[in-house]
Amino acid sequence: MRPPARAALGLLPGLLLGLLLGLPREASPKPTPCRRCRELVDKFNQGMVDTAKKNFGGGNTAWEEKSLSKYESSEVRLLEIVEGLCGSSDFECNRLVEEHEEQLEAWWLRLKKEHPDLFEWFCVKTLKVCCSPGTYGPDCLACQGGSERPCSGNGRCSGDGSREGDGSCQCHLGYRGALCTDCMDGYFSALRNETHSVCTACHESCKLCTGPTSRDCTQCQAGWAQEDGACVDVDECAAETPPCSEQQFCQNVGGSFQCEECDPTCVGCTGKGPGQCKECIAGYTKESGQCADVDECSLPEKPCLRKHENCYNTPGSYVCVCPEGYEETEDACVQAAQPAGEEATAETPTAPPSREDL
Repeated sequence: MRPPARAALGLLPGLLLGLLLGLPREASPKPTPCRRCRELVDKFNQGMVDTAKKNFGGGNTAWEEKSLSKYESSEVRLLEIVEGLCGSSDFECNRLVEEHEEQLEAWWLRLKKEHPDLFEWFCVKTLKVCCSPGTYGPDCLACQGGSERPCSGNGRCSGDGSREGDGSCQCHLGYRGALCTDCMDGYFSALRNETHSVCTACHESCKLCTGPTSRDCTQCQAGWAQEDGACVDVDECAAETPPCSEQQFCQNVGGSFQCEECDPTCVGCTGKGPGQCKECIAGYTKESGQCADVDECSLPEKPCLRKHENCYNTPGSYVCVCPEGYEETEDACVQAAQPAGEEATAETPTAPPSREDL
């Protein structure tokens, strides 16, 4: 039995031309033969799930099953599964199916009961592009630590399940050694016997340790010091020479410190916000414990001295401005001459402009 020819294959030249004429794309890593085979098997297995409860679709299912063999193991079901394996534009998938459809048919009709694992039979033993889990390389040798628990279960075997790699162990975080049975610095051995090794993280204060608490440290991390049998945090902010600049305040954190900027109204500070200033910048004064803007225009001694001049407070300062309709001179704001035919305005200055206009 051969499935009908796929219409998608007839579109191959046109689709390739379209791809060549399209915008350039960043090349993605080409899937390995093993990965392609595994993906095909996964789709085949999913096809078996999707068709598990179907039948021939005719009116007399009992007669069809008796006369044409059961749908469950029929060529009709195989054809439905195969036709759903590849998208029309997945050229590699279609090529793989076309090249190996006879093997898939043989497995389905004659070998499925003897070899129920399609991946093992098709990818490992027939095409020989993959290895069984726990083995690697051209000859599918056992990974370091054995194929049952490669790398003691604490790492990944290089080439595991493929015909590639060298079988060496790439250890998970916390483990080291050829078989990933030893603990890295910052971890201690919580369990170790002939079959298992479990490494657990030390307390953050420990560089080396024998247990999980700060009292189990055999060497402290930088920023921590031994005190009364435990590693305790060093308060760098309490040092005689402050570690931060004059316009910063120091915040102690576990094993280190952070320098944070003072509020813009401060000259030196002890913490965050205008309430932590040591002194205030010019134009600000301590008010209810905070550096607040001084309203120079409300002071008894007025800062704007020219006649008719308006005073406007600004953050940390003030400005002196002549009202609309007045011109500046060295000693006063003088009402501007009015064009002929217009009535002269009163000498009372106009309302001050909004702060946004300053």
